[in-house]
Amino acid sequence: MNAHDWHTHTPDELETTLQSNLDRGLAEREVQQRLAEHGPNELPETPPVSALTLLLGQFTSVIIWVLIGAAIISGLLQEWVDAAAILAIVLLNALLGFVQEYRAEQSIAALKKLSITMARVIREGVIRSIPARELVPGDLIQIEAGDRVPADSRVIYATGLQTQEASLTGESTPVAKSAKPILQTEVPLGDRHNMLFMGTIVVSGKGRALVTATGAQTELGKIAALIHRETQAEQEETPLQRRLEHLGHTLLWLSLGIVVVVFLLGALRGIPLVTMFLTAVSLAVAAIPEGLPAVVTITLALGVTRMVKRHALIRRLPAVETLGSTTVICSDKTGTLTKNEMTVTTLYQGGDVFTVTGEGYAPVGEIRSDSEPTAPALKPGLMTLLRASVLCNGADLRLEAFLWHIVGDPTEGALLVAAAKAGLTKHHLEQENLWLGEVPFDSERKKMTVVRRTPSGPVAFIKGAPDVLLRDCQAWLTRGGAIQPLTDVIRQEITATNQRLASHALRVLGVALRPLDRIPDVYDAKSLEHDLVFLGLVGMKDPIRPEAKAAVEACRAAGIRTVMITGDHKDTAVAIAKELGLMESGAQAISGSELNQMSDEELRDRVKAVAVYARVTAEHKLRVVHAWKQQGAVVAMTGDGVNDAPALKAADIGVAMGMSGTDVTKEASDMVVMDDNFASIAAAVEEGRAIYDNIRKSVYYLLSCNIGEILLMLLATLFGLPLPLLPVQILWINLVTDGLPALALAVDPADEGLMRRPPRPPQEPFLTRARLLRLFVQGTFLAVITLLAFVYCLYGMDLNLERARTLTFTVMVLAQLFHALNNRSEDRSIFALGLWTNKPLLATVALSALLQAGIVFWAPVQGIFKVVPFDPEHWILAFGIGILPLIAMEIWKAARKKGDV
Repeated sequence: MNAHDWHTHTPDELETTLQSNLDRGLAEREVQQRLAEHGPNELPETPPVSALTLLLGQFTSVIIWVLIGAAIISGLLQEWVDAAAILAIVLLNALLGFVQEYRAEQSIAALKKLSITMARVIREGVIRSIPARELVPGDLIQIEAGDRVPADSRVIYATGLQTQEASLTGESTPVAKSAKPILQTEVPLGDRHNMLFMGTIVVSGKGRALVTATGAQTELGKIAALIHRETQAEQEETPLQRRLEHLGHTLLWLSLGIVVVVFLLGALRGIPLVTMFLTAVSLAVAAIPEGLPAVVTITLALGVTRMVKRHALIRRLPAVETLGSTTVICSDKTGTLTKNEMTVTTLYQGGDVFTVTGEGYAPVGEIRSDSEPTAPALKPGLMTLLRASVLCNGADLRLEAFLWHIVGDPTEGALLVAAAKAGLTKHHLEQENLWLGEVPFDSERKKMTVVRRTPSGPVAFIKGAPDVLLRDCQAWLTRGGAIQPLTDVIRQEITATNQRLASHALRVLGVALRPLDRIPDVYDAKSLEHDLVFLGLVGMKDPIRPEAKAAVEACRAAGIRTVMITGDHKDTAVAIAKELGLMESGAQAISGSELNQMSDEELRDRVKAVAVYARVTAEHKLRVVHAWKQQGAVVAMTGDGVNDAPALKAADIGVAMGMSGTDVTKEASDMVVMDDNFASIAAAVEEGRAIYDNIRKSVYYLLSCNIGEILLMLLATLFGLPLPLLPVQILWINLVTDGLPALALAVDPADEGLMRRPPRPPQEPFLTRARLLRLFVQGTFLAVITLLAFVYCLYGMDLNLERARTLTFTVMVLAQLFHALNNRSEDRSIFALGLWTNKPLLATVALSALLQAGIVFWAPVQGIFKVVPFDPEHWILAFGIGILPLIAMEIWKAARKKGDV
């Protein structure tokens, strides 16, 4: 039998196929044979990623190997200070990355932990409790409220049985279960009402079921296999990693090219080969921004700290920037776009429609009629409706630690909250109306009945699906509390109201009662659920988060598409999507069953037109993510359930919900949203964009400075001048006096129009042609003014080489420090930005200048850096030349702004 067909067969057919017994279960001998055949009922464990593997993974970048090569060459030349400094930077970068990613591959272990439970099984007619791992297909299990379902099973008996399957299917409300076969073969997972699934929770009722699948063959096991497949697949680089890798290759070839060209030019001029080799190495050192990996890593780490304040916890450093590149957010509905708190919004009673204000489980709000507050106590019919909804109710509303929450079915809880807003509490009503018996809800009757001893005698209170309930009603309650015969006109009005409320994505319940002549001898539907008095309708919904709509609009303004993917029904999903503004002109909604009919190619071609996916499984979500990625999108996928984990793994950025998310989902994610709020995702995208902008500022600053150093050394070599800077001095500039301001640029305030810009193309390099040209212009300016300073000191001031080199060294440091102020913006003046809006930058510029003065004047380090002190007038000269880049850029920005005007 196909595993997808268990739901189509009767219990007797299952008994034959599984070779079990519906009364006595399996024999012990048969259990042992099946255990040997199928293995234990547990998920296969993926070998954990070793710490060594994670550590070695930090050394895969080209730029890291370029730095290691530079350290080796420095060591061969016995430049031990240079070699040690470069290696320290490499190891620091690796350590930071390793710490962040240490727990990134724990998804299967968490999934296995989720599946560990105990089970009550009937074997040879005896009920016993055993570890769930010992279950086999064909076992007869018994379940009740509070149990975790131990294996995939087919229900053979149920009374009031409901399970919470949100973590597996995305269904936001409990699912009623029955033993009745489902005739259709292809039925979505969430609609298989006679099946129980491993890892889900029984919220009410009890039942018996035959185990149909264990371990890896369960639906949970299939998800584990998907996670394993996505984990084993080659991990794609993030946009930032791709850009840095491209930059690393560029720097590698640039370094090699400089070394070869300069070496050959010097050799042709007859300069000794050893001298030319040292010169070429100096140029190579100048070409490599040694501080870049550390600057990028620390910038990302600082971004992680800032994101925590905006309720986003980053688990992998590169994910910070990936958020800024996001073009599509595939978002779950329940709990992310909505509050995941069923709330009564509308009441219909006696021909009147009432609006209920307030959201969530806190009993704060009021009941309004025609937009005006109404006094429920003055509405006898309304009060009877609310009392009945409380007395026919199995949930409880509790206040614990100043927080209201529901124990039991969220739908029933919403009824308690609505009644509490009218001053009715379950505790007091139950004291006045004692419980006598009940007929639990089941999916065939679609009703629930509770019989209570009221002051006026025994009364049966009933709630259920309005269309079904209405068929059993012969009378109705007027607004004044009078009972009158239910005419066809009133019946049609009630039906039309029910349809109107349902069309607004409300879940509608009907409420009725039946006064009884005496206390029943038997509590069953046949004797109680007829000749009812219809009391009214209750409309409720899971309200959207008030900030979610604004966040969706902010994402749209930023060029980011938001797509809803949910396990809920299509009509509900579409109504919520319209309220959020997701269903733009031409937008489509498709269900999981429709997805099953589409090939991957058809989905890829259609994916841009679909705004809502409803009634979907884990495989469906995975296909949607892959389809978007095939269209070149950078995809962020949100989720909280086990069924979301594979898609989170496959997405460019997996976003788990911190409050409602399972451990599996969190371990599969790159980011955890701690308040389960879509607005926090949008805030994280904004933060990611700001971080990328700041990384780019840092990279441009470092590269423009390095170009200046390269051209300075190259021009001096071409003109036959002595080396203006020594390798150890270049290394000092790159690691310290460049590195500190580069880090300060990482905390520059975000641009005001950040979320009004379209996403960056994923393949866009750091160095576009326009920016590359700007880098060379700025670098050339730095090189020329420093070279002129060197020539003037050497020949105009007649200083010796060591003193001239020290002064040139200081000029280059000061020029680059002032140039750091230019890099805060490409077109806005430093004074327009506000000189004090980035105080860390001003502090690091001052600190770097003091450090430079320190190595010039402090005797113990003068020998290391090969510098000598010079006179105050030389400092004035160095400052006057060093400030020229800032003056030049301010003039250029002003001219550009005037030209735009």
